Amino acid sequence: MAPTPTLRNRALGYLARREYARLELRQKLLPHADGDEASLDAILDDFVSRGWLSDARFAEQWAHFRSQRYGPQRLRAELRQKGVDDNLIDDALANVSDDEYAQARAQWQKKFGSAPQDQKERAKQLRFLAGRGFSLDVVYKVVGGGEDDYGDQGDHAE
Repeated sequence: MAPTPTLRNRALGYLARREYARLELRQKLLPHADGDEASLDAILDDFVSRGWLSDARFAEQWAHFRSQRYGPQRLRAELRQKGVDDNLIDDALANVSDDEYAQARAQWQKKFGSAPQDQKERAKQLRFLAGRGFSLDVVYKVVGGGEDDYGDQGDHAE
């Protein structure tokens, strides 16, 4: 029978697989700490001091990886949920969200590829991009088409 890994070894094992935010790793290890939260926090403090655990590095990698599919609003919410400080989130997002419009357009093109034919389809496309965390102004630019594109054409100067 294999020996039970120590809390420190378990933490190292997790970090060997991928980066974690401190709070995220703490929550993952808490069930294995047997109520000794002080020891768990000491281990995490040691990892931070050695540079093995870094919220800044985690935020940069997370934002870079996820920015291919999601907009800055969603990335910000995900990073906050993982316990990353707002200043670190701002720094990480500044490095990846150079062109939110291009990212939104690429996601829209991949999913739909053509302009909506009616209001229902337009609403579906708008919801898709908004759900991905893109700002509303970018979402409307990508999907295009105002109310005039459907039904009443109104009086247009020629």
